[in-house]
Amino acid sequence: MKRRLTISLTLLALGGAVLTACNPAIPVNAAVNLSGLKVSRDLKYGPDVRNVLDVYEPQGGGQNRPVVLFIHGGSWNSGSKAEYVFVGESLARAGYVTAVMNYRLAPLHPYPDYVQDGAQALRWLQDNAGKYGGNGTRLYVMGHSAGAFNAVELVDNERWLREAGVPISNVRAVVGIAGPYDYDFRQFKSRTAFPAGGDPADIMPSRHVRADAPPHLLLVAANDTTVDPSNGLKMKAALDAKNIPLTFTVLPGLNHITIVGAMSRNLTFLGGTRQAVLDYLDAQEKK
Repeated sequence: MKRRLTISLTLLALGGAVLTACNPAIPVNAAVNLSGLKVSRDLKYGPDVRNVLDVYEPQGGGQNRPVVLFIHGGSWNSGSKAEYVFVGESLARAGYVTAVMNYRLAPLHPYPDYVQDGAQALRWLQDNAGKYGGNGTRLYVMGHSAGAFNAVELVDNERWLREAGVPISNVRAVVGIAGPYDYDFRQFKSRTAFPAGGDPADIMPSRHVRADAPPHLLLVAANDTTVDPSNGLKMKAALDAKNIPLTFTVLPGLNHITIVGAMSRNLTFLGGTRQAVLDYLDAQEKK
């Protein structure tokens, strides 16, 4: 109980702090118990030093399990898979083979490099999931903050999966958590993550929704002061315009950090993120 209270208070204290980087640098991993899970670290999905991912296999082994690719946030210029052990553990305990990836960072690697990395990681999972008990035709893509942008963009813009050789039929659904799907990056420090002279109208995921996009779950934090909740509403409108199946949920009492922190099994008391994600993934699996 003392550890849980300490983690909770730290999360809440960080709520208004390190958010300009969209990086939930939260001390939750110390409380994560990986007992019974097999974790394969630093598996290369591409040539760059950042093209690595960790795979978390559910307890008890098994085959043909669904596979989730999780993409971290950090304003596209920071962040690491090492900060999201709690996500890998949380999803693996629920029966999902889970890959938590790194990607190339801005400003050295602006858009679309980090999106293409996500597509390549998904291709790697498609081809290699069987080695870790997963099914490469039962793929889910999930991300938080900048990672949610990457997740939605790499699936909804038909270019990236086509170039990576991943049939859209292999992607069951997309989960975006507090993502900046439609904003004018030219007015923010994050502009360095995009090409000089780039036009948001040509880059934002809300402008790229393919007609055959898979179902989406968009989670918005009611108290988010880092990524304006209007991003979720604009993305919702774009998906609705193409009649893409969508579950859109505003989670009360959560901010930009706590909405992803609540994915931890130790922090579900913060809010409903984990339950919302698992309910949604399980529903897709039953279809």
